[in-house]
Amino acid sequence: MKWIEAKDAQEMSVLAARLIVNQVRKKPKTVLGLATGGTPIGTYTELVREAKVGGTDYHQVTTFNLDEYVGIAPGDRNSYRFYMDHHLFHHINLATSHLPDGMASDLGLECERYEGRIAASGGIDLQLLGIGTNGHIGFNEPGTSFQSTTHIVALTEATRQANARFFNHLSEVPTHAITMGIATIMKSKQIILLASGDKKADILYRLAAGEVDEQVPASILKQHADVTIIADTAALQKVKERESCSLR
Repeated sequence: MKWIEAKDAQEMSVLAARLIVNQVRKKPKTVLGLATGGTPIGTYTELVREAKVGGTDYHQVTTFNLDEYVGIAPGDRNSYRFYMDHHLFHHINLATSHLPDGMASDLGLECERYEGRIAASGGIDLQLLGIGTNGHIGFNEPGTSFQSTTHIVALTEATRQANARFFNHLSEVPTHAITMGIATIMKSKQIILLASGDKKADILYRLAAGEVDEQVPASILKQHADVTIIADTAALQKVKERESCSLR
């Protein structure tokens, strides 16, 4: 793992966007894996800004999102399709984007279809991740098998509460989602994980100091050949106490 310290969330976003832009310029037909939530918004803002100023071309890029809620239509303001359209897709010349269909009549078949589309694309070149305070990546909660592929997951109460800020009330937050599995994420050629704020300090320390354990889903990233963690000073405050962790 490569650890990069940013002074704040803004610098974290700039550094992440720079890596994504470099990947797209190096390989115009890049397949990107994308995340949602609060953490990546700044990165998407930077990508939009750079596309307008720097002219990076996305018309040959294909994207796959990590997850989507079950039971929320794509046009719903709380869907991850709406989120991606609002923060990124409608502002760059992207031709091909994929999200799981949370309204599919056969959710099991939808999981197989989504997994097949990722494979047919040649796999994900660069996957962007956030990390939950319990160590989840995507919606892979603690205890999820490291061998899991795209699947339906029951969201924990902690995750639902963390996402409730995007809804009018906790009762509106879906109880299930479709998510890429951990094995699917691990097939990505390169992974960037973002973390910001002191609420992520404990889990980043567990990631840095702990063993690979299914109770901390993100810990499997230690076994990936190309992972970059970009986190701000607040999120890294406990990691920095470890002499063995080299930060740039």
